[in-house]
Amino acid sequence: MGYVGPKQAQNVVIDGLRRLEYRGYDSAGVALVVDGQISFDKRAGKLANLEKAIAERPLPASTTGIGHTRWATHGGPTDANAHPHLGQTGRVAMVHNGIIENFATLRARLEMAGHELRSETDTEVAAHILEAELDKFGDLTSAMQAACRQLEGAFTLVAVDAQDPTKVVAARRNSPLVVGLGDGENFLGSDVAAFIEHTRDALELGQDQVVTITRDAVEVTTFDGAPAQGRRYHVDWDLSAAEKDGFDWFMRKEIFEQPRAIADALLGRHAQDGRLQLDEVRMSDDELRTIDKIIIVACGTAFYAGLVAKYAIEHWTRIPCEVELSHEFRYRDPILTRSTLVVAVSQSGETADTLMAIRHAREQRAKVLAICNTNGSTIPRESDAVIYTHAGPEIGVASTKGFMTQLVAAYLLGLYLAQVRGTMYGEEIGAVIRELGEAPDQVQRLLDEAPAISDLAADMREARSVLFLGRHVGFPVALEGALKLKELAYIHAEGFAAGELKHGPIALIEEGLPVFCVVPPGGRGQLRDKMISAIQEVRARGARTIVLAEDGDEAIAAYADVVVRLPKVSTLLQPLVAVVPLQLFACELASLMGHDVDQPRNLAKSVTVE
Repeated sequence: MGYVGPKQAQNVVIDGLRRLEYRGYDSAGVALVVDGQISFDKRAGKLANLEKAIAERPLPASTTGIGHTRWATHGGPTDANAHPHLGQTGRVAMVHNGIIENFATLRARLEMAGHELRSETDTEVAAHILEAELDKFGDLTSAMQAACRQLEGAFTLVAVDAQDPTKVVAARRNSPLVVGLGDGENFLGSDVAAFIEHTRDALELGQDQVVTITRDAVEVTTFDGAPAQGRRYHVDWDLSAAEKDGFDWFMRKEIFEQPRAIADALLGRHAQDGRLQLDEVRMSDDELRTIDKIIIVACGTAFYAGLVAKYAIEHWTRIPCEVELSHEFRYRDPILTRSTLVVAVSQSGETADTLMAIRHAREQRAKVLAICNTNGSTIPRESDAVIYTHAGPEIGVASTKGFMTQLVAAYLLGLYLAQVRGTMYGEEIGAVIRELGEAPDQVQRLLDEAPAISDLAADMREARSVLFLGRHVGFPVALEGALKLKELAYIHAEGFAAGELKHGPIALIEEGLPVFCVVPPGGRGQLRDKMISAIQEVRARGARTIVLAEDGDEAIAAYADVVVRLPKVSTLLQPLVAVVPLQLFACELASLMGHDVDQPRNLAKSVTVE
């Protein structure tokens, strides 16, 4: 959040941060320009901690300020790592979203030059670089342009200069930033929710652009200093809706955030030489090479992500991999050794069943690695290693981008183990990483086709039972599709392994019953043929088949009442695209039925009791 105008900047900024807190809430801070100095405060924990501190020790009055709520990436959620960060002399204050991928090289260069860095963050590195450029140019806008030319990664930077209270300067690359256009005042924010109570006129910035706001002007340039234009628009929704970016439900918003969430989950995961680097994995390569069994423990949607992970990890690493429901794991006396790796998957990091499972595993001397979205939560703290998914806050109870980024983290874990153990060549790993890098655009394509899924949901509004079939990694997708429908629409829904159908569940098939069928990519001919056999079996008994099949599979139309086209991907990565139409369908059907999509009955976002 940034502000320049006649109002007290502290109040405007803190109010804006309160509306942005859903984006991150493990620390918060504010910086004000006051009489040639930066006056600031920042605190770990939720925004309330910062407000309490400021209430006890008020900051001076100021009309220019910036603020930040943090979702920790580099460095844990501590006061020192909270934003804003200052430059070497304290002339510049900066806040930052995203990850600066070349920060280690830049930090080493600064330290060689005698800079003292007080935090573990990449943000402080950028603040020092910006201040050094400001000393050269004397102007914050020119300094920001020069600093951004040195940075790699995805970032939004917002900064102030203690010696110039007239302006706030910001920059963006692959990270959101919008300008609020007021009357004698202007605003910056991660989204319009930050300033919607002050203005509904906004300016959307393009890639690699720097914006300078003063009370009466907004100037946009490129990183090279050339003049540029933002896209101006008017916001039609009210404050409550703005917090959802104009979506009717947080869940729908989170479905549509998945392209960005996938990109964030992949960000900074490989070094300049192309090798994977998982900095949070605090286990040595030698320790990873000794692993002879992997057990994934999780509940609900995370369990289905674990089922997908099993296929990928075993295929890439040749390590036996089991998947267990957390609440069953410790009660069956599992066989664990020092060579066992237990992988705990939890969006919140507080899931009680999963926490108990990893405590049991550690008592048996097994190694524990957490896949988690919540920095500093209990499960990562009690694990030997962690891979954070960087999905950002997920407010809708039914997980969508949480599931998607758990898949990405599981793929990264499998590839990293394959790299360490030498079970895949570097080029093979690189090919999978490149394909993962295409996933955001592929998911976006499916989201662009959401109206067709809405029409399908409207057509099936009276359905009271829906089945989902899949094979291989399509089986966990079928389970997840059924769970979403149960959670949101409160109707009977079940997912089956397609081959299991004739062993009993086919008795459920009756005339007109909707059956979603996830068809494997054409490259897996035998798998696809077996799936078609299952589709024929249910069609022969009157089922209505909604078939998810890849682009170019024209023959599938003969077996489908409805075809949903998926982008072409390799078999192991198909869940990333196949799950999206099922999420959209469940959300839309529940909406049409008049249910509260974000807060389904009887459920909670984080299950903290066994």
